[in-house]
Amino acid sequence: MKFTADEAARADKILAKHYPEAGRKQLGELFDAGEVKLRGKKAKKGDMCAVGDELELAREPVSGEALRPLPDLSITLEILVERPDFVVINKPSGMPTQPLKAGELGTVANALAAKFPECATIGADPRDGGLVHRLDIGTSGLLVAARTPEAYRTLREAFGKGGISKEYLAITDGAPVSREMDAPLAQRGTHVAIDHTDGLEAHTLFQPQKANGEFALIRCIATTGRMHQVRAHLAFANAPLTGDSLYKGKPLEGHPGFFLHAHKMQLPLGDGTTLELVAPLPARFTAALAACGMT
Repeated sequence: MKFTADEAARADKILAKHYPEAGRKQLGELFDAGEVKLRGKKAKKGDMCAVGDELELAREPVSGEALRPLPDLSITLEILVERPDFVVINKPSGMPTQPLKAGELGTVANALAAKFPECATIGADPRDGGLVHRLDIGTSGLLVAARTPEAYRTLREAFGKGGISKEYLAITDGAPVSREMDAPLAQRGTHVAIDHTDGLEAHTLFQPQKANGEFALIRCIATTGRMHQVRAHLAFANAPLTGDSLYKGKPLEGHPGFFLHAHKMQLPLGDGTTLELVAPLPARFTAALAACGMT
């Protein structure tokens, strides 16, 4: 389909205006797949359109109810906490948090829709499945999903205001050169970059636990929740995640992927108390620690 730009703006901004319910990730996928053309050529998200320019889409983005996660009974979730208002799981590495397109299965949101059907209808984005935050596909550990609209609003507000401290364990190539990082981050396609002009506020503390020169086990405390925050901040501190090729981490022979685990979280409850959450380390992480000589 084709449409004409009625104002001068970035290509991604114009698409977002025409498809307000499609979501940033889905629209970004169209650009990444080369399915958006500007003036007959493949467009990038940051390309500028002039009034009257023609944008052509190979397929129309899906929005609304079509994006809600379908139940997937084939997935078994490791449930750490189950309450009437929310549920906490220990996500395995390699599993996406939520579907990116209509009908997609195999994600945490799909598994939640199967076990807790009420989750499928909760969230600002139809794909949320009740999830109040997200983890990268390669990251394991704590994920929280709301089971009521009230819990969703409360928890999302707490995450959004930096009221929830998240502690990760990371295996890195060497130790970071600093003990904290507050460089602002901006999305650049499939990764994020340090951007002191347009980047979003981000803050991560680094606490080395073990190190042997070549590798290190780092406790990372994030008070903000930006895309790839811990990964990017570690790389900027000269200690990329081992195996994280996107941020120049070296592969660990016999142990594919990178090693980042959402290990602990202090979750505020409505009565003024907090719930301390801990996700046990997965076997792949402990095996990688042994391979790195840090058992």
